[in-house]
Amino acid sequence: MRRFLVGVFFLACGIALLPFCAASTWAAASLVGSLSPDSIFALPASAWTLLSGFLLWLVIYFALPRPIRTYVLAHELTHALWASLMGAQVRRITLAKEGGSVVLSKSNILITLAPYFFPLYTVIVIIVHALLSLFYDTSDYEWVWLFLIGLTWAFHLTFTVSALLEHQTDILEYGRVFSLAFIYLINILEVGAWVVVVTPVRWEAFGLLLLQDSLTVWTWMFGLFF
Repeated sequence: MRRFLVGVFFLACGIALLPFCAASTWAAASLVGSLSPDSIFALPASAWTLLSGFLLWLVIYFALPRPIRTYVLAHELTHALWASLMGAQVRRITLAKEGGSVVLSKSNILITLAPYFFPLYTVIVIIVHALLSLFYDTSDYEWVWLFLIGLTWAFHLTFTVSALLEHQTDILEYGRVFSLAFIYLINILEVGAWVVVVTPVRWEAFGLLLLQDSLTVWTWMFGLFF
């Protein structure tokens, strides 16, 4: 009975997240739509560099053998990293080409779903760049870091989609509706954040769009049901 009630609870939470998923998608699309054709071609070199890394990975992903082990390593290390951050003990990590596993002293929503919304390799690139910047002038090589960020972020997105299309016990733990809604919401917010980082759009504009679109979706739903 308890398992059933927990399942119902997470199903309700997943359904409650759907309006926020719609609003976030609308806001991210509005950000891109706010860029006129002239402004798109006038984007700074940083945006084109990040996009180049992103597109190169798409070519690699669809044209060459996929580095499954590299993704499995990131997947399990992300579980372990978030478990450590949450105070859990990492007791064992197992890696194989077909998949991997990690044994933890405890788990929660963030630990379980982290590999699907936390781009580990992208974060590593950002941290390495930040550390090197403390000791060296890296301004002449900013394009390298942006290219690697685009490459690793595309790596995260492609393998996340591929993994979600397969049977994943992580997704079943909290129910498909909640897990997929939560993962989608975080990733679409990341898309909006990257648009802000590499274009003239400001954070205030993104936040305002999120607020306006959330109110629009909830107003529509209230009118639909009441």
